[in-house]
Amino acid sequence: MRTLVIVGSQWGDEGKGKVTDYLAQEADVVVRSQGGNNAGHTILFDGNKFALRSIPSGIFNPNIKNIMANGMVIDPKQMLEELHGLEARGIKKYQLFVSNRAHIVLPYHSALDGAYEQFKEDKKIGTTKRGIGPTYADKANRIGIRMGEFIQPELFKEQLKTVLKIKNMELQMLGLEPFDFDAIYTEYSKYAEEIKPFVCDTAELLEEEILKNSKVLFEGAQGVMLCLDHGTYPYVTSSSPTGASVPLNSGIAPRYIQDVLGICKAYTTRVGEGPFPTELDGELAHYIRERGHEYGTVTQRPRRVGYLDCVALNYARRISGINHLALMLFDVLSGLDTIKICYAYELDGKIIHTIPATTYDYSRVKPLYIEMPGWKEDITSVTSFDELPIQAQNYIRKVEELTKIKVSLFSVGPDRKQTIVLEELFK
Repeated sequence: MRTLVIVGSQWGDEGKGKVTDYLAQEADVVVRSQGGNNAGHTILFDGNKFALRSIPSGIFNPNIKNIMANGMVIDPKQMLEELHGLEARGIKKYQLFVSNRAHIVLPYHSALDGAYEQFKEDKKIGTTKRGIGPTYADKANRIGIRMGEFIQPELFKEQLKTVLKIKNMELQMLGLEPFDFDAIYTEYSKYAEEIKPFVCDTAELLEEEILKNSKVLFEGAQGVMLCLDHGTYPYVTSSSPTGASVPLNSGIAPRYIQDVLGICKAYTTRVGEGPFPTELDGELAHYIRERGHEYGTVTQRPRRVGYLDCVALNYARRISGINHLALMLFDVLSGLDTIKICYAYELDGKIIHTIPATTYDYSRVKPLYIEMPGWKEDITSVTSFDELPIQAQNYIRKVEELTKIKVSLFSVGPDRKQTIVLEELFK
Protein backbone atom coordinates (compact mmCIF):
# COMPACT_ATOMS: atom_id res chain seq x y z
CA MET A 1 0.00 0.00 0.00
CA ARG A 2 1.29 3.46 -0.89
CA THR A 3 -0.83 6.55 -0.27
CA LEU A 4 0.28 10.15 -0.09
CA VAL A 5 -1.82 13.18 0.79
CA ILE A 6 -0.83 16.61 -0.49
CA VAL A 7 -2.14 19.52 1.57
CA GLY A 8 -1.60 23.24 1.43
CA SER A 9 -0.03 24.22 4.75
CA GLN A 10 -0.76 27.95 4.51
CA TRP A 11 -3.75 29.90 3.10
CA GLY A 12 -3.82 28.15 -0.26
CA ASP A 13 -2.00 28.99 -3.52
CA GLU A 14 1.17 27.29 -2.26
CA GLY A 15 2.04 25.47 -5.48
CA LYS A 16 0.14 22.24 -4.86
CA GLY A 17 -0.63 21.83 -8.55
CA LYS A 18 3.01 21.67 -9.53
CA VAL A 19 3.89 19.15 -6.80
CA THR A 20 0.83 17.04 -7.56
CA ASP A 21 1.70 17.06 -11.26
CA TYR A 22 5.31 16.14 -10.47
CA LEU A 23 4.41 13.29 -8.11
CA ALA A 24 1.49 12.13 -10.25
CA GLN A 25 4.01 10.84 -12.78
CA GLU A 26 4.60 8.03 -10.27
CA ALA A 27 0.92 7.58 -9.32
CA ASP A 28 -1.76 5.18 -10.48
CA VAL A 29 -4.64 7.20 -9.02
CA VAL A 30 -5.07 10.92 -8.28
CA VAL A 31 -7.96 11.97 -6.03
CA ARG A 32 -9.45 15.41 -5.48
CA SER A 33 -11.31 15.03 -2.20
CA GLN A 34 -12.93 18.41 -1.37
CA GLY A 35 -13.73 21.92 -2.54
CA GLY A 36 -14.99 23.09 -5.89
CA ASN A 37 -14.02 25.39 -8.72
CA ASN A 38 -13.27 28.25 -6.31
CA ALA A 39 -9.62 27.17 -6.24
CA GLY A 40 -7.19 26.42 -9.03
CA HIS A 41 -3.95 24.64 -9.75
CA THR A 42 -1.50 26.10 -12.22
CA ILE A 43 0.62 23.46 -13.96
CA LEU A 44 3.46 24.20 -16.35
CA PHE A 45 5.35 21.60 -18.38
CA ASP A 46 6.98 21.44 -21.80
CA GLY A 47 6.30 25.15 -22.21
CA ASN A 48 2.53 24.69 -21.79
CA LYS A 49 0.55 26.31 -18.98
CA PHE A 50 -2.68 24.79 -17.71
CA ALA A 51 -5.02 26.22 -15.06
CA LEU A 52 -7.14 23.48 -13.48
CA ARG A 53 -10.13 24.37 -11.33
CA SER A 54 -11.83 21.15 -10.30
CA ILE A 55 -10.35 18.41 -12.50
CA PRO A 56 -7.62 16.35 -10.74
CA SER A 57 -4.03 17.02 -11.78
CA GLY A 58 -3.45 13.51 -13.12
CA ILE A 59 -5.69 14.28 -16.10
CA PHE A 60 -2.68 14.80 -18.39
CA ASN A 61 -1.58 11.16 -18.11
CA PRO A 62 -3.93 8.63 -19.81
CA ASN A 63 -2.71 5.86 -17.50
CA ILE A 64 -3.84 7.61 -14.31
CA LYS A 65 -7.30 7.17 -12.82
CA ASN A 66 -8.60 10.61 -11.76
CA ILE A 67 -11.26 10.69 -9.06
CA MET A 68 -13.53 13.59 -8.11
CA ALA A 69 -14.59 12.32 -4.70
CA ASN A 70 -17.72 12.65 -2.58
CA GLY A 71 -16.37 15.59 -0.55
CA MET A 72 -16.33 17.84 -3.60
CA VAL A 73 -19.06 20.19 -4.78
CA ILE A 74 -19.11 20.13 -8.58
CA ASP A 75 -20.42 22.75 -10.97
CA PRO A 76 -21.51 20.60 -13.97
CA LYS A 77 -21.31 23.46 -16.47
CA GLN A 78 -17.85 24.54 -15.37
CA MET A 79 -16.60 20.94 -15.18
CA LEU A 80 -17.56 20.32 -18.80
CA GLU A 81 -16.09 23.64 -19.91
CA GLU A 82 -12.83 22.63 -18.26
CA LEU A 83 -12.85 19.19 -19.91
CA HIS A 84 -13.67 20.64 -23.32
CA GLY A 85 -10.89 23.19 -22.90
CA LEU A 86 -8.38 20.42 -22.15
CA GLU A 87 -9.60 18.40 -25.12
CA ALA A 88 -9.19 21.43 -27.38
CA ARG A 89 -5.54 21.56 -26.31
CA GLY A 90 -4.94 17.91 -27.12
CA ILE A 91 -5.73 16.26 -23.76
CA LYS A 92 -8.22 13.78 -25.17
CA LYS A 93 -7.24 10.47 -23.59
CA TYR A 94 -7.92 10.42 -19.89
CA GLN A 95 -9.62 8.40 -17.15
CA LEU A 96 -12.08 10.36 -15.03
CA PHE A 97 -14.43 9.09 -12.31
CA VAL A 98 -16.97 11.29 -10.52
CA SER A 99 -18.53 10.32 -7.18
CA ASN A 100 -22.25 9.67 -7.20
CA ARG A 101 -22.29 11.23 -3.71
CA ALA A 102 -20.68 14.56 -4.67
CA HIS A 103 -23.05 17.53 -4.49
CA ILE A 104 -23.71 19.73 -7.51
CA VAL A 105 -23.53 23.51 -7.78
CA LEU A 106 -26.51 25.13 -9.52
CA PRO A 107 -27.06 28.74 -10.70
CA TYR A 108 -28.99 29.81 -7.60
CA HIS A 109 -25.98 28.91 -5.44
CA SER A 110 -23.80 31.50 -7.17
CA ALA A 111 -26.53 34.13 -6.95
CA LEU A 112 -26.94 33.53 -3.22
CA ASP A 113 -23.18 33.51 -2.70
CA GLY A 114 -22.86 37.00 -4.14
CA ALA A 115 -25.89 38.29 -2.23
CA TYR A 116 -24.67 36.98 1.13
CA GLU A 117 -21.28 38.56 0.55
CA GLN A 118 -22.82 41.91 -0.35
CA PHE A 119 -24.93 42.01 2.81
CA LYS A 120 -21.88 41.43 5.00
CA GLU A 121 -20.67 44.91 4.03
CA ASP A 122 -17.41 45.60 5.92
CA LYS A 123 -17.24 41.99 7.16
CA LYS A 124 -16.89 40.40 3.72
CA ILE A 125 -15.16 37.01 3.58
CA GLY A 126 -13.62 37.51 0.14
CA THR A 127 -15.50 34.61 -1.47
CA THR A 128 -15.10 33.97 -5.19
CA LYS A 129 -18.94 34.01 -5.50
CA ARG A 130 -18.94 30.67 -7.33
CA GLY A 131 -21.62 29.15 -5.12
CA ILE A 132 -19.38 26.83 -3.13
CA GLY A 133 -20.47 27.93 0.36
CA PRO A 134 -24.22 27.82 -0.39
CA THR A 135 -23.82 24.36 -1.93
CA TYR A 136 -22.10 23.04 1.20
CA ALA A 137 -24.84 24.77 3.25
CA ASP A 138 -27.49 22.87 1.30
CA LYS A 139 -25.55 19.69 1.96
CA ALA A 140 -25.67 20.36 5.71
CA ASN A 141 -29.34 21.38 5.48
CA ARG A 142 -30.08 18.11 3.65
CA ILE A 143 -31.61 19.80 0.63
CA GLY A 144 -28.64 19.40 -1.71
CA ILE A 145 -28.73 17.52 -5.00
CA ARG A 146 -26.07 14.85 -5.48
CA MET A 147 -24.61 13.42 -8.65
CA GLY A 148 -26.57 10.19 -8.18
CA GLU A 149 -29.86 12.10 -8.46
CA PHE A 150 -28.57 14.60 -11.01
CA ILE A 151 -27.89 11.97 -13.68
CA GLN A 152 -31.35 10.40 -13.32
CA PRO A 153 -33.82 12.75 -15.11
CA GLU A 154 -36.91 12.02 -13.00
CA LEU A 155 -35.03 12.18 -9.71
CA PHE A 156 -33.36 15.43 -10.74
CA LYS A 157 -36.70 16.93 -11.77
CA GLU A 158 -38.33 15.98 -8.48
CA GLN A 159 -35.44 17.25 -6.35
CA LEU A 160 -35.04 20.50 -8.28
CA LYS A 161 -38.74 21.37 -8.01
CA THR A 162 -38.64 21.01 -4.24
CA VAL A 163 -35.38 22.84 -3.67
CA LEU A 164 -36.05 25.67 -6.12
CA LYS A 165 -39.18 26.69 -4.19
CA ILE A 166 -37.00 27.25 -1.11
CA LYS A 167 -34.18 28.92 -3.01
CA ASN A 168 -36.45 31.30 -4.89
CA MET A 169 -37.95 32.43 -1.58
CA GLU A 170 -34.43 33.12 -0.30
CA LEU A 171 -33.53 35.03 -3.45
CA GLN A 172 -36.67 37.18 -3.30
CA MET A 173 -36.03 37.95 0.38
CA LEU A 174 -32.62 39.24 -0.68
CA GLY A 175 -34.12 41.36 -3.45
CA LEU A 176 -33.04 39.09 -6.32
CA GLU A 177 -34.98 37.64 -9.23
CA PRO A 178 -36.15 34.01 -8.85
CA PHE A 179 -34.95 31.29 -11.22
CA ASP A 180 -37.18 29.53 -13.73
CA PHE A 181 -37.48 25.79 -13.16
CA ASP A 182 -37.82 24.86 -16.85
CA ALA A 183 -34.78 26.89 -17.86
CA ILE A 184 -32.51 25.27 -15.26
CA TYR A 185 -33.88 21.77 -15.81
CA THR A 186 -33.57 21.96 -19.60
CA GLU A 187 -30.01 23.33 -19.56
CA TYR A 188 -28.64 21.14 -16.79
CA SER A 189 -30.25 17.93 -18.02
CA LYS A 190 -27.95 18.22 -21.05
CA TYR A 191 -24.93 18.51 -18.77
CA ALA A 192 -26.15 15.52 -16.74
CA GLU A 193 -26.34 13.35 -19.86
CA GLU A 194 -22.77 14.22 -20.79
CA ILE A 195 -21.41 13.69 -17.27
CA LYS A 196 -23.30 10.45 -16.63
CA PRO A 197 -20.64 8.08 -18.10
CA PHE A 198 -18.09 9.37 -15.55
CA VAL A 199 -20.29 8.83 -12.47
CA CYS A 200 -19.79 5.83 -10.19
CA ASP A 201 -19.19 4.79 -6.58
CA THR A 202 -15.68 6.22 -6.36
CA ALA A 203 -15.20 5.08 -2.74
CA GLU A 204 -15.54 1.45 -3.82
CA LEU A 205 -13.19 2.03 -6.75
CA LEU A 206 -10.66 3.74 -4.50
CA GLU A 207 -10.54 0.96 -1.93
CA GLU A 208 -10.07 -1.60 -4.71
CA GLU A 209 -7.07 0.39 -5.97
CA ILE A 210 -5.56 0.73 -2.49
CA LEU A 211 -5.97 -2.98 -1.72
CA LYS A 212 -4.19 -3.96 -4.94
CA ASN A 213 -1.25 -1.71 -3.93
CA SER A 214 -1.84 1.05 -6.45
CA LYS A 215 -0.02 4.30 -5.72
CA VAL A 216 -2.71 6.79 -4.72
CA LEU A 217 -2.15 10.53 -4.54
CA PHE A 218 -4.70 12.72 -2.77
CA GLU A 219 -4.54 16.35 -3.84
CA GLY A 220 -5.98 19.18 -1.81
CA ALA A 221 -7.53 22.51 -2.63
CA GLN A 222 -6.97 25.68 -0.60
CA GLY A 223 -4.86 25.34 2.56
CA VAL A 224 -5.05 24.20 6.18
CA MET A 225 -5.42 27.77 7.47
CA LEU A 226 -8.67 28.00 5.48
CA CYS A 227 -10.18 24.89 7.14
CA LEU A 228 -13.80 25.43 8.17
CA ASP A 229 -13.10 23.96 11.62
CA HIS A 230 -9.49 24.86 12.34
CA GLY A 231 -8.76 27.85 10.10
CA THR A 232 -9.06 31.58 10.74
CA TYR A 233 -12.86 31.46 11.01
CA PRO A 234 -14.94 33.06 9.54
CA TYR A 235 -12.33 33.93 6.89
CA VAL A 236 -12.15 30.34 5.70
CA THR A 237 -13.43 28.09 2.94
CA SER A 238 -16.55 25.91 3.26
CA SER A 239 -14.82 22.54 3.70
CA SER A 240 -11.75 21.10 5.41
CA PRO A 241 -8.55 21.00 3.32
CA THR A 242 -6.65 19.08 6.02
CA GLY A 243 -5.11 15.62 5.75
CA ALA A 244 -7.52 14.54 8.49
CA SER A 245 -10.51 15.25 6.22
CA VAL A 246 -9.32 13.05 3.35
CA PRO A 247 -10.75 9.69 4.54
CA LEU A 248 -14.23 11.13 5.13
CA ASN A 249 -14.21 13.11 1.88
CA SER A 250 -12.99 10.12 -0.14
CA GLY A 251 -14.96 7.32 1.50
CA ILE A 252 -12.00 5.31 2.79
CA ALA A 253 -10.78 4.23 6.22
CA PRO A 254 -8.29 6.50 8.07
CA ARG A 255 -5.82 3.61 8.31
CA TYR A 256 -5.25 3.83 4.56
CA ILE A 257 -3.49 7.22 4.84
CA GLN A 258 0.28 6.81 5.16
CA ASP A 259 2.08 10.11 4.53
CA VAL A 260 1.08 13.77 4.39
CA LEU A 261 3.16 16.22 2.37
CA GLY A 262 2.64 19.85 3.35
CA ILE A 263 3.17 22.36 0.54
CA CYS A 264 4.37 25.79 1.57
CA LYS A 265 5.93 28.76 -0.12
CA ALA A 266 9.29 30.02 1.04
CA TYR A 267 7.25 33.03 2.15
CA THR A 268 3.51 33.38 2.90
CA THR A 269 0.55 34.60 0.84
CA ARG A 270 -3.14 35.03 1.43
CA VAL A 271 -6.12 35.94 -0.77
CA GLY A 272 -9.20 37.63 0.64
CA GLU A 273 -9.91 39.06 4.05
CA GLY A 274 -8.75 37.96 7.49
CA PRO A 275 -5.74 38.28 9.82
CA PHE A 276 -2.27 37.90 8.31
CA PRO A 277 0.41 38.55 10.99
CA THR A 278 3.50 38.59 8.75
CA GLU A 279 1.93 40.66 5.95
CA LEU A 280 4.22 43.10 4.13
CA ASP A 281 3.48 46.23 2.15
CA GLY A 282 5.42 48.74 0.11
CA GLU A 283 8.39 47.95 -2.13
CA LEU A 284 9.27 44.61 -0.54
CA ALA A 285 5.71 43.30 -0.95
CA HIS A 286 5.69 44.47 -4.58
CA TYR A 287 9.07 42.79 -5.21
CA ILE A 288 7.88 39.42 -3.91
CA ARG A 289 4.46 39.65 -5.58
CA GLU A 290 5.90 40.40 -9.00
CA ARG A 291 8.73 37.85 -8.81
CA GLY A 292 6.31 35.18 -7.59
CA HIS A 293 3.50 36.19 -10.00
CA GLU A 294 1.21 36.31 -6.99
CA TYR A 295 -2.16 36.68 -8.63
CA GLY A 296 -5.05 34.23 -8.23
CA THR A 297 -5.28 31.30 -10.69
CA VAL A 298 -9.05 31.64 -10.95
CA THR A 299 -9.77 35.25 -9.94
CA GLN A 300 -6.50 37.04 -10.89
CA ARG A 301 -6.78 38.93 -7.61
CA PRO A 302 -3.41 40.17 -6.29
CA ARG A 303 -2.36 38.06 -3.32
CA ARG A 304 -1.29 39.52 -0.02
CA VAL A 305 2.33 38.58 0.74
CA GLY A 306 4.41 38.26 3.88
CA TYR A 307 7.39 36.58 5.51
CA LEU A 308 7.30 32.83 6.21
CA ASP A 309 5.15 32.12 9.26
CA CYS A 310 6.37 29.03 11.13
CA VAL A 311 3.70 29.40 13.81
CA ALA A 312 1.09 28.77 11.11
CA LEU A 313 3.22 25.94 9.65
CA ASN A 314 3.49 24.21 13.02
CA TYR A 315 -0.25 24.61 13.54
CA ALA A 316 -0.85 23.01 10.13
CA ARG A 317 1.55 20.18 11.00
CA ARG A 318 -0.30 19.46 14.22
CA ILE A 319 -3.86 19.38 12.89
CA SER A 320 -3.09 17.82 9.51
CA GLY A 321 -0.43 15.22 10.34
CA ILE A 322 2.19 16.70 8.02
CA ASN A 323 5.39 14.65 8.11
CA HIS A 324 7.08 15.99 4.95
CA LEU A 325 7.44 19.52 3.62
CA ALA A 326 7.78 20.92 0.10
CA LEU A 327 9.27 24.43 -0.04
CA MET A 328 7.96 26.19 -3.15
CA LEU A 329 8.98 29.36 -5.04
CA PHE A 330 12.30 29.37 -3.22
CA ASP A 331 13.89 31.33 -6.07
CA VAL A 332 11.58 34.30 -5.40
CA LEU A 333 13.63 35.19 -2.31
CA SER A 334 16.86 35.61 -4.31
CA GLY A 335 18.17 39.15 -4.29
CA LEU A 336 17.09 40.12 -0.76
CA ASP A 337 19.75 41.39 1.65
CA THR A 338 18.06 39.86 4.67
CA ILE A 339 15.09 37.54 5.13
CA LYS A 340 12.90 37.14 8.21
CA ILE A 341 11.12 34.05 9.52
CA CYS A 342 8.35 34.28 12.12
CA TYR A 343 8.96 31.79 14.95
CA ALA A 344 6.40 32.95 17.57
CA TYR A 345 3.72 35.55 18.32
CA GLU A 346 3.30 37.98 21.17
CA LEU A 347 -0.26 38.51 22.44
CA ASP A 348 -1.07 40.73 25.42
CA GLY A 349 2.53 40.51 26.59
CA LYS A 350 2.74 36.70 26.38
CA ILE A 351 4.74 34.61 23.90
CA ILE A 352 2.52 32.06 22.11
CA HIS A 353 3.25 29.39 19.52
CA THR A 354 -0.23 28.63 18.21
CA ILE A 355 -3.13 30.28 16.37
CA PRO A 356 -5.69 32.03 18.62
CA ALA A 357 -9.23 30.75 18.14
CA THR A 358 -10.81 34.17 17.51
CA THR A 359 -10.00 36.57 14.71
CA TYR A 360 -10.16 39.36 17.28
CA ASP A 361 -7.18 37.90 19.12
CA TYR A 362 -5.40 36.74 15.98
CA SER A 363 -5.58 40.22 14.46
CA ARG A 364 -3.76 41.56 17.52
CA VAL A 365 -0.77 39.22 17.59
CA LYS A 366 2.69 40.64 16.98
CA PRO A 367 5.00 38.36 14.95
CA LEU A 368 8.44 37.65 16.41
CA TYR A 369 11.19 37.13 13.84
CA ILE A 370 14.53 35.51 13.23
CA GLU A 371 16.52 37.54 10.70
CA MET A 372 18.87 35.72 8.35
CA PRO A 373 21.28 36.82 5.58
CA GLY A 374 19.85 36.59 2.08
CA TRP A 375 21.58 35.60 -1.15
CA LYS A 376 22.08 37.36 -4.48
CA GLU A 377 22.73 34.35 -6.72
CA ASP A 378 20.23 33.11 -9.30
CA ILE A 379 19.21 29.63 -8.10
CA THR A 380 16.72 28.75 -10.87
CA SER A 381 19.12 26.28 -12.51
CA VAL A 382 20.38 24.40 -9.44
CA THR A 383 19.78 20.66 -9.44
CA SER A 384 20.79 19.75 -5.88
CA PHE A 385 20.84 21.09 -2.34
CA ASP A 386 24.64 21.39 -2.41
CA GLU A 387 24.49 23.78 -5.38
CA LEU A 388 22.52 26.32 -3.36
CA PRO A 389 24.36 29.30 -1.82
CA ILE A 390 25.17 28.63 1.82
CA GLN A 391 22.64 31.28 2.92
CA ALA A 392 19.88 29.44 1.02
CA GLN A 393 20.93 26.12 2.56
CA ASN A 394 20.79 27.72 6.00
CA TYR A 395 17.29 29.01 5.29
CA ILE A 396 16.01 25.50 4.54
CA ARG A 397 17.72 24.06 7.62
CA LYS A 398 16.20 26.79 9.82
CA VAL A 399 12.72 26.00 8.48
CA GLU A 400 13.26 22.33 9.35
CA GLU A 401 14.46 23.29 12.83
CA LEU A 402 11.49 25.55 13.53
CA THR A 403 8.81 23.20 12.16
CA LYS A 404 10.31 19.82 13.08
CA ILE A 405 9.45 18.68 9.54
CA LYS A 406 11.90 17.36 6.96
CA VAL A 407 12.02 19.41 3.75
CA SER A 408 11.68 16.60 1.21
CA LEU A 409 11.71 18.75 -1.91
CA PHE A 410 12.07 22.36 -2.94
CA SER A 411 11.24 24.24 -6.11
CA VAL A 412 13.30 26.91 -7.89
CA GLY A 413 10.98 27.63 -10.82
CA PRO A 414 7.61 26.76 -12.37
CA ASP A 415 8.69 23.87 -14.62
CA ARG A 416 8.69 20.21 -13.58
CA LYS A 417 12.46 20.12 -14.11
CA GLN A 418 12.96 22.86 -11.52
CA THR A 419 11.97 20.56 -8.67
CA ILE A 420 14.78 19.25 -6.45
CA VAL A 421 13.91 16.09 -4.54
CA LEU A 422 15.78 15.55 -1.28
CA GLU A 423 13.79 12.51 -0.18
CA GLU A 424 11.81 10.17 -2.43
CA LEU A 425 8.18 10.06 -1.31
CA PHE A 426 6.34 8.06 -3.90
CA LYS A 427 8.61 5.38 -5.30
